[in-house]
Amino acid sequence: MADELKIRIGVGIDGGTGAGEFGARVDLLEKFGVDSLWLPEAVYSERIDPLIGMTHALARTSKLKVGTGVSVLPGRNPVLVAKQLSSLAGLAPKRVLPVFGLQPARKAELDLFPVPQGQRGAVFDESLMVIRALLEQDVVSFDGEYFQLDGVSLSARPANRLDLWLGGSAPAGLRRIGRLADGWLGSFLTPPDARAARESIQAAAAEAGREIEADHFGMSIALAPGGIPPELAASVARRKPGNDPAALVAGSWADARRLVEQYVEAGLTKFVISPVGHQDSYESFLETFMTELVPLQN
Repeated sequence: MADELKIRIGVGIDGGTGAGEFGARVDLLEKFGVDSLWLPEAVYSERIDPLIGMTHALARTSKLKVGTGVSVLPGRNPVLVAKQLSSLAGLAPKRVLPVFGLQPARKAELDLFPVPQGQRGAVFDESLMVIRALLEQDVVSFDGEYFQLDGVSLSARPANRLDLWLGGSAPAGLRRIGRLADGWLGSFLTPPDARAARESIQAAAAEAGREIEADHFGMSIALAPGGIPPELAASVARRKPGNDPAALVAGSWADARRLVEQYVEAGLTKFVISPVGHQDSYESFLETFMTELVPLQN
């Protein structure tokens, strides 16, 4: 199946990239012709805010696609999010790749995205419905439990349909993707588990009377070219107990290539390679990326 689909490989910015380095690294991505850049939500860090980073990166490039990988949605007003996405899509058509998640990866940041206790999933569902309606309808009225709209309009909507992807791997999250999303970007799953997740999403979509395009399934892969650092191995062990970190994180370029090939066999076609650990330079990282991984694209 995957041989007939578009395999694309983008990169994530490493955790040490702050405002001082961000622009120059975006310029290198454009220079090297990298498919896409992905920005995670990490408030208490040097990382650039995903939406601000997307805006800056899109403004200084003409070909690079930019996505969030992933941005927390529940706790944000979906009308404002829809307006931001619509504006970006109008300024940079076909280059805006939003991916949303249920909650931040860091528990310390959870209070920054407040929702009624025990209702985060329900708020997520309703937020997605509001955003989709505003992006696709001229005038929207919505009477939900958390959001109410009475004949509102964003006026200028995206000329091209804007796909909304979701992250996550919990059973409820996979069902949500099948019911409401256009694609999936997973992380820290073995290729067999990724296959099972894809199949669960497709089953949920079929049950909801819809279909997700076959090339709208992807995976974020952490790459430590010099070997998996002990702190990352420990983090993976806490997050995915019982799994060998080497089955989830690439400890070399050869491992990254092997993982991508295995994910492709599992029916995934979109990939984000996020560097971790020491790098000689970002330019040398991209040079090796172009040599080792880009040939896997078709």
